[in-house]
Amino acid sequence: MGAGLSSSAAIELASTLVFLEAAGQTVPRETLVKLARQAENDFVGVPCGILDQGVSTFGRKDHLVYIDCRGPRFALVPLPAGAHFWIFNTHTRHALVDGLYAERHRECQEAARGLGVPLLADVAPAALAAAEAKLPPLVFRRARHVVEEIARVKATAAALRAGELAAAGRQLNASHQSSRTLFENSTAELDFLADALAGSPHVFGARLTGGGFGGAVMALTDGSFGPGQAQGIAAAYAQRFRSAPDVLHARTSDGAALIAGTRP
Repeated sequence: MGAGLSSSAAIELASTLVFLEAAGQTVPRETLVKLARQAENDFVGVPCGILDQGVSTFGRKDHLVYIDCRGPRFALVPLPAGAHFWIFNTHTRHALVDGLYAERHRECQEAARGLGVPLLADVAPAALAAAEAKLPPLVFRRARHVVEEIARVKATAAALRAGELAAAGRQLNASHQSSRTLFENSTAELDFLADALAGSPHVFGARLTGGGFGGAVMALTDGSFGPGQAQGIAAAYAQRFRSAPDVLHARTSDGAALIAGTRP
């Protein structure tokens, strides 16, 4: 909880499937995503998007979920063999409802209005650069992160389809640096881990995961990165921050689903 690993979305989707099964109803998976997001937006009060809910709904083993939020549209990207994920949970505060996430949301909306588009996803990087004078400096930095991040997502999907894990890792590293300097949703703890991981053998790339402002760092590695190396990084972190992170070795799996044989 609070690590930025979509725990709330996982609970939302699992609960929704159970309630639908009990009621004898089914709805399209796209509708499940929208209902779970509505619970976050209108009940919890977090102006989140659909990334967490979309992955919890459409996840498939040995794949990543590609989302175009404008549809929304969901697609699967095969994950090359030999890819591993390691999560380093800092246990630093990850409370998006406190306002920092909402503040970034407002800044991005301001940027879209200033650029005359409904969504920043409709702006190309070159067009944003040409319109820099139209936006306040802070708002421009937020917009630049979002627009360039969308381009990085596309580049990462292309790299994974081509089996180029090193190229995908470089996009992860660039993403974290952008979060650190442009979106400013990183922390000293997350930066330390991302830098330590990015400079380690057998690590393709690393970035904060989730909404930032605390939580965890995710690293994409090959199979030679093991518990010993992970614990070495955790020990260096503990020496610096006087608190050891949790270390999780993760693999992709299927998303939310009913388990056969559980009906009373």
